[in-house]
Amino acid sequence: CSPARQMLLDETPLFDPSLLQDLDWSSSTVSFSPPISPSCPGEGLVLRPLCTADFNRGFFKVLAELTQTGDVTAEQFLKKFEHMKKTGDYYIIVVEDTNLGEIVATATLITEHKYIHACAKRGRVEEVVVSNVCRGKQLGKLLVSTLTLLSNKLKCYKVTLECSSQNTAFYQKFGYKASAETYMQCRFFD
Repeated sequence: CSPARQMLLDETPLFDPSLLQDLDWSSSTVSFSPPISPSCPGEGLVLRPLCTADFNRGFFKVLAELTQTGDVTAEQFLKKFEHMKKTGDYYIIVVEDTNLGEIVATATLITEHKYIHACAKRGRVEEVVVSNVCRGKQLGKLLVSTLTLLSNKLKCYKVTLECSSQNTAFYQKFGYKASAETYMQCRFFD
């Protein structure tokens, strides 16, 4: 049996949940009204690392509100999850509505190991999405704030993200600035 087949759809977290505790919220550049935090994201909501059971809690349904996900089997999900967990460089957080038992928001922080900046790490925030049914509850702000603070806690020398021009004002609230670098891509698949 492959490691993915041996793994179950359970509550195993992608990374140590304690990393989300004790983030230095005093350095956050955004405020929340009403106040929310990773430990208290709202009534009936829990912010935590992705776990394998989230495959059946609508994780891909939420991601599909952002982009194409394709048809992913449980085995493919488990294999990718195990790879991400083993590298220790992926920090996918989710917000679960415990009343519905469904994922309603998610975002990803990926750390890249570099030789530059004295062998430092760079953080990259990706795939920030809040379900249509939960927009307006400050969850997008909470996800981006959490991952930005986490990248600092992980000692990344910088954290970046890509966004459309219509979203730049949102990300500027967190201290993100447009850089002189030009984002270019070479796509192989849509």
